[in-house]
Amino acid sequence: MRRTKRKNYTVKQNRIKQSVGSRVFDVFLYLFMIAFTFCMVYPFWNQLVISLNEGSDTVLGGITFWPRKFTLQNYIYIFQRQNLPKGAAMSVARCVVGTFTSIVCTALLGYIVTIKHFAGRKFMRIVMIITMYFGGGMIPTYLLYSSIGLTDSFAVYWLPGLLSAYNMILVSSFIEGIPDSLAESARIDGASEVRIFFKVILPLCKPVIAALAIMTAVGHWNSWFDVYIYNPSGRFDTLQMYLRKILLDSEAASKLMNDQKKYEAMKNLTTSSVRAATTMIVTIPIVCVYPFFQKYFVSGITIGAVKG
Repeated sequence: MRRTKRKNYTVKQNRIKQSVGSRVFDVFLYLFMIAFTFCMVYPFWNQLVISLNEGSDTVLGGITFWPRKFTLQNYIYIFQRQNLPKGAAMSVARCVVGTFTSIVCTALLGYIVTIKHFAGRKFMRIVMIITMYFGGGMIPTYLLYSSIGLTDSFAVYWLPGLLSAYNMILVSSFIEGIPDSLAESARIDGASEVRIFFKVILPLCKPVIAALAIMTAVGHWNSWFDVYIYNPSGRFDTLQMYLRKILLDSEAASKLMNDQKKYEAMKNLTTSSVRAATTMIVTIPIVCVYPFFQKYFVSGITIGAVKG
């Protein structure tokens, strides 16, 4: 009886120790996650505060969590530009067309390299992987685009990005986890490979497709350097390009203090405040779209890498 009581007492002590230790660990874990979240969110919040503060007051520094002198002049200065709606429409069109075409072509290629009775699937996979490590360079690429007439055209935004080797690997890894019996039963019923892809395989690939779609869309939305290089005429300028021009204009106008009218118009604006406003304009649309795809993002990236 004494031994049994001692054992029960020891078990209770161990449980108390484990519960106290786990609670302490949970407290430190929560504190760490709160600090980590603050480090991630604060730079974005700081840019928002600066964009809502007068530029002449921003240069004094010391702005932390709230605007000292609230104003919407930074946003008014940006939205007064006449070409801004055109640039926004061009950016949206680029995101939609570029994302749709890239996802469809890359997913189709990912399905092709998983067809076991297709003799060239290994060769195609090797060729695509080689492109991940070797590129032609900026100047040869520009000369190629110029020779085939892609410069100064909307096609230069989406045509070169139809296929992505990294995305192809993710899609093919995901498809390899789908039972072969589904495609085989469709082939027995007389379905073509294209029909099998669109009717059977593609609906099952929603997680990886959604994850790749949001990554591709973010890439198209934030891209501006290719617009600067391949669109010299400015006919197909995107929103990011117009915002860059506004930022450069604000930097130039801040130096023209001898012009009294220009000074009166720009005295409450600074480069830092306008830059913060442009950052918010570019970032907020993606932040609004991302939560709708978040549930697919992690599973779409990791599930294809899990092997049984």
